[in-house]
Amino acid sequence: MQRPPLRQAKTIENVFNSAYWHLSQQDFTIAEIRSKLERKTENIEWIETVITQLIERGYLKNNLEFTIRYCESAFNNEIGKAAVQHKLKMRGISSSDIEKAIEQVVEEQDINFNEMASNRLQSRYITFEGTSKEKVYAQMTTRGFSRSQIDQALSQHPAQATLRSKMAIKAEKAELATEIMKLYRKGKGQTLILNELKQNLIDVSEFEETLYQLTLAGDIDFHQSCKEQLAKKKYDLSDYKDKSKAYAYLSRKGFTSDDIKEVMTLDIE
Repeated sequence: MQRPPLRQAKTIENVFNSAYWHLSQQDFTIAEIRSKLERKTENIEWIETVITQLIERGYLKNNLEFTIRYCESAFNNEIGKAAVQHKLKMRGISSSDIEKAIEQVVEEQDINFNEMASNRLQSRYITFEGTSKEKVYAQMTTRGFSRSQIDQALSQHPAQATLRSKMAIKAEKAELATEIMKLYRKGKGQTLILNELKQNLIDVSEFEETLYQLTLAGDIDFHQSCKEQLAKKKYDLSDYKDKSKAYAYLSRKGFTSDDIKEVMTLDIE
């Protein structure tokens, strides 16, 4: 939605009043105030006069002073260095002013970003219930902390051992028989199913027993599955090279050598 045009200033006092109103809301850079006043009037002389007097009267800071004040406020609110740098660049502050300000504030206030990250993490997360490792890293990264600072903060958190990844949380809720069937229906053999379950952090301590029960119930038949997978290909099993390719293919699919040999022998016959 397009903003309605501002009522244009008729006098320089109108321009002053506009500037004072904006600065009463929050601190702005010189460039930001200039941009706002340019919407109020096309009289460049008025704008420059107002900005000059605002600086002289202490209402408007030069860019370095503004940046120092911004850094002080941000660090006191436990915002990390990377977020501060990004936000200041977005507001038109030069890299040199940003680095000078950060260096000065860090030295004057004895800022320790590892401690800041740890304090932020512990105040934000008393426990890690209802969240994941990925969400914690994303939130802390957005807050401006580096990976190493987050790692250090986590190592000091009392509940660090309970923080789990999205995959681990999902695996904990998974039902082993259901997960086996999902992979089986995709034409995967026993060894591949087991490996994928392990990669997905699913508890496979009952894998053999669960597989036995599914086979007993007729839900799983790896011999038949192996045969169906082979049928999808056009290997000539009377040809040695094709036969080797077929064996390698079925092996990659996770079928046992016994199933593969039996199916290939039947197919030749």
